[in-house]
Amino acid sequence: MDGAMALRVLLCVYLVSLLTLQAMSAPGLARGRSKGSEKRQAVDTTVDGVFIRSLKVNCKVTSRFAHYVITSQVINTADEAREVAFDVEIPKTAFISDFAITADGKAFIGDIKDKVTAWKQYRKAAISGENAGLVRASGRNMEQFTIHINIGPQSKATFRLTYEEVLKRRLTQYDIVIKVKPKQLVRHFEIDVDIFEPQGISKLDAQATFLTKELAAQTIKKSFSGKKGHVLFRPTVGQQQSCPTCSTSLLNGDFKVTYDVNRDKLCDLLVANNYFAHFFAPKNLTNMSKNIVFVIDISGSMEGQKMKQTKEALLKILGDMRPQDYFDLVLFGSQVQSWRGSLVQASEANLQAARDFVKHFSVEGATNLNGGLLRGIEILNAVQGNRPEVSNQASILIMLTDGEPTEGVTDRPQILKNVREAIRDKFPLYNLGFGHNLDFNFLEVMSKENNGWAKRIYEDHDATQQLQNFYDQVASPLLVDVELQYPRDTISALTQHRHKQYYDGSEIMVAGRIADQKLSSFKAEVQARGEGQEFKTTCLVDEEEMKKLLQERGHMLENHVERLWAYLTIQELLAKRMMVEGEEKNKLSSEILKMSLDYQFVTPLTSMTMRGMKDQEGLEPIIDKAEEDSQPLEMLGPRRMFVLSAAQPSPTRSSPNFQELPNRVTGVDTDPHFIIHVPQKEDALCFNINEEPGVILSLVQDPDTGFSVNGQLIGDKARSPGQHEATYFGRLGIANPATGFQLEVTPQNITLNAGEGGPVFSWRDQAVLRQDGIVVTINKKRSLVVSMDDRATFEVVLHRVWRGSTVQQDFLGFYVLDSHRMPARTHGLLGQFFHPLDFEVSDIHPGSDPTRSDATMMVKNRRLTVTRGLQKDYSKDPRHGAEVSCWFVHDNGAGLIDGAHTDYIVPDIF
Repeated sequence: MDGAMALRVLLCVYLVSLLTLQAMSAPGLARGRSKGSEKRQAVDTTVDGVFIRSLKVNCKVTSRFAHYVITSQVINTADEAREVAFDVEIPKTAFISDFAITADGKAFIGDIKDKVTAWKQYRKAAISGENAGLVRASGRNMEQFTIHINIGPQSKATFRLTYEEVLKRRLTQYDIVIKVKPKQLVRHFEIDVDIFEPQGISKLDAQATFLTKELAAQTIKKSFSGKKGHVLFRPTVGQQQSCPTCSTSLLNGDFKVTYDVNRDKLCDLLVANNYFAHFFAPKNLTNMSKNIVFVIDISGSMEGQKMKQTKEALLKILGDMRPQDYFDLVLFGSQVQSWRGSLVQASEANLQAARDFVKHFSVEGATNLNGGLLRGIEILNAVQGNRPEVSNQASILIMLTDGEPTEGVTDRPQILKNVREAIRDKFPLYNLGFGHNLDFNFLEVMSKENNGWAKRIYEDHDATQQLQNFYDQVASPLLVDVELQYPRDTISALTQHRHKQYYDGSEIMVAGRIADQKLSSFKAEVQARGEGQEFKTTCLVDEEEMKKLLQERGHMLENHVERLWAYLTIQELLAKRMMVEGEEKNKLSSEILKMSLDYQFVTPLTSMTMRGMKDQEGLEPIIDKAEEDSQPLEMLGPRRMFVLSAAQPSPTRSSPNFQELPNRVTGVDTDPHFIIHVPQKEDALCFNINEEPGVILSLVQDPDTGFSVNGQLIGDKARSPGQHEATYFGRLGIANPATGFQLEVTPQNITLNAGEGGPVFSWRDQAVLRQDGIVVTINKKRSLVVSMDDRATFEVVLHRVWRGSTVQQDFLGFYVLDSHRMPARTHGLLGQFFHPLDFEVSDIHPGSDPTRSDATMMVKNRRLTVTRGLQKDYSKDPRHGAEVSCWFVHDNGAGLIDGAHTDYIVPDIF
């Protein structure tokens, strides 16, 4: 790749809806004046010499399997290089299967590989520990992927991204959602959706959030007949203008196609090339009466808007209950309470009493999640055998929480076991996670282990509607204990075919591979229990109909049925992988990897490299799909961007070196690892201090005022004989002699001015303390923050022992959130780095560990050998942490810190 073009692969963790190809360097759009239709002025679509010739989205759906291709071409008419960006948002459930860039007559094609192998090769010569683009969460249901390139003068570039997904039926329809935001007028913009459904299409619609009804009628063409449906959105440049004289685009939002298929037959069995797809969604079934228990978190963190919205949703749901339904409500904070303690019928009198109860309960205490769930399960279990009038109804348990278990049983594996053993596969559990201050993976595993699913409820103005929308999906059970059976000797692979319940408006989908020469004996039998009766049906393959379908759709039908099976299988294996450990997890990972490579899907176990595109180190850039992250975007700290430049410097961009912009964090945590953020370098330095338990180290010392932060080391209880003794900070002292302020922090207590008999707080408290310009905020069971008159802000993070942890001792971490107004003479192991530090790195080469690079660093006029590595910042997530890439300085920071590390040992915590 020559100097006319430089590639940047970016991970951008910000919430923007993008289907974008835009010029980056221009402040605005050039305007032109000429006559246009509908009194709109024709405009120049060029931005700083760059214009988008075309941006097209093609979506082909065959029997619920959707194949998308986004293609765009950009032209640079300027006499110098220009940077453009290709940004797309795709559904979180989709898999990228192809990506290509063509520029200046050269093609660069995505190549999907085993992620471990790709990263090992990549890290051998990489300067940073993580130097690639990840496909990351963006908004509620989408992931964002961004590519920036510099294209040469008088040249063009074409991007083509392919991704695939299986459409799930919800509330009687399938949704195709395409995010649209080109940010400038596009000469040829087009969305083309082609749908082929063998059952026949019963309805089809298309809407765009950014179009008026009048403009939608003019620009969206939609039609369907028999098996085929078609939607075309092709606005002219004039129709894209946000006003008749504007040069800005109104294309900004969701373009959504919805459709459904005919349900005249009980059987929808599709076979092609020895693969089958079975779609089960019978109509004209009677709604089953249901037994439903709502288990609601009322801990202190639910106070305010979350509780208000939860109550609004509960009141609306109670209004939708049918008279034949039975229900109860369970609340859990520090204690567990139930409204009735047993199921009661949804009579008007009982519903009114429940509404009064909902209106008047209030938040209290901690989070006894285990106790709340077990009480709800107990209420549903009590009807089995004891109350025949309701024992055959569909039972459902719904739990809503906004936090993590902090009261009663708090060990997650134990909670999972308790819930599993109590439910015993009798009914589904649905978990709703409100907000982001929770372990969503924990909720997801719990639901999947008990035949349900988990859903995140986003803290937003529409949270009430989110809760209502979830309830609508499970409000009308039609069948329970649904099993789709196939002769064992006819199939060699099968996706999930047992479902605890089937709901109105949804669909059960099973796919598999038919053994060779077994098509003639292949059939499907469905057994289930409905309202007052058993449900049974048998489905046979209509071979003549299959031949007609193949003639109509040809290779696309064969290809899509097989890929539908592969997609469902991989998704199910990924879900199972979340719930196991050890050898079983390794086995599932191997299966997922093999199928991902066979079908060329970018999954959490594969990576896409851009074949033929190289950086200065001769490395191909990598595109990854991250696994579900339970942490919120707003809690991940500053934006993380991964930057890769081509072999020649960009004419419009300086600093062409390959670099990562790490988290801006300075602090010390775990054993103890010091992380020093160096903003001038957009990089970080790390070192360890190895000392004995009981030693007290000076972390921050202001010689002008006497302000200090000291930390005392403790040992690990679980150390084996002969093993290196890991140490951690078990006691911190923060003092300001000028005002007499002293704060002592341990994993057990927080003590203010202990020498004067000051107050003692536990980590169970939520409090704000103020004394002489210093504010201490205790965040219950998580952290405390010390703010000093805008001079500095520090954070102490609490680490609790949890099952599976390698550490068997509670300990503390200490982080510097702000120090820019601390005096220049500030010292200490951390304090000496509060002000500018310069260093240079050279001679980067593979180290003794081939996955890490060694280098020579010049710092403080000293030449050091350093190693690229990863440390963890726990300031945002005390349990899991976030990885930070840094240059590791060996031998207790020798050469980086002033003097020897023993110079920082002090006699007392204050």
